[in-house]
Amino acid sequence: MQTISQPAMPGIPKKRKLRREGLVLLLCALPFAAFVLAFNYVPLYGWIYAFFNYKPGIPLSSTPFVGLKYFAMMISDFKNTLMVFENTFAMSFLGILFSPFPILFAILLTEIPSKRFKKLVQTTTTLPNFISWVIVFSLAFNLFSSDGLLNTILKNLHLISRSTNILGNENATWFFQLALQLWKNTGWSAIIYIAAIAGIDSELFDAASVDGAGRFNKIIHVTIPGLMPTYFVLLLLQVSNFLSNGVDQYLAFYNSMVADKITVLDYYVYRVGMVINNYSYGTAIGIFKTLVSLALLFTVNGISKRVRGASII
Repeated sequence: MQTISQPAMPGIPKKRKLRREGLVLLLCALPFAAFVLAFNYVPLYGWIYAFFNYKPGIPLSSTPFVGLKYFAMMISDFKNTLMVFENTFAMSFLGILFSPFPILFAILLTEIPSKRFKKLVQTTTTLPNFISWVIVFSLAFNLFSSDGLLNTILKNLHLISRSTNILGNENATWFFQLALQLWKNTGWSAIIYIAAIAGIDSELFDAASVDGAGRFNKIIHVTIPGLMPTYFVLLLLQVSNFLSNGVDQYLAFYNSMVADKITVLDYYVYRVGMVINNYSYGTAIGIFKTLVSLALLFTVNGISKRVRGASII
């Protein structure tokens, strides 16, 4: 009796191969997931200190429970809190206002015909991102202080009669810090837009050339629309981090003359927790900042989903 062999199912080996590749990718991602878990989620246990009158060296079991006392302190200390949030909002708003600056720089950089000069400019503008804020402060001090290079040159040219110290001018603090951020981060931030420009279909530029579009019209009608999805994703992430300005820059440039204009929320938490040693109050402020940031993230995500039909999470 002749047996009829059943045909092999071609989909099974392919599924096994995909599962094997997925398992390999999962194993590769595990160290990074463990890193995020260890440094971003495990420390959340420290939030418990916001509800106790914690003092270093005293076990938490022997520390008195104070409930929402330190959250109420943020309201009672209204003057300092208002000043801190005013500086934070100002710096974050200026950062969002100038967020198209890396796009402009990336477009101008890609329009440079010389590849050598393009690489030189890109390398030169990217390097400041790797310079620490301590060195940036040292450079700024030697350039812009009362006895710095800029004042010396202007006085020798008889353009000014008295030196000015922009590092101690509280009226210029926000814009001076913004200028430093742009100088330090523009080249690095432009990399992702340069990659996005390289990913735009070249046939769109060819079609624009056939229609008689010049270089400027190609930028307006092809390049900028092609960059908008990338820009909106980064903008939404920037809005969700509205209260996060970092510590390094403001710690390096802090002085008594500009203290009321340079104290942002992250630096204020550092001073309260590490300098004044009020760990519980600093933790409470950090919790409030995290909750507000999460609310901003889900808000802008919902707005993006309704307006653009796409969300970031």
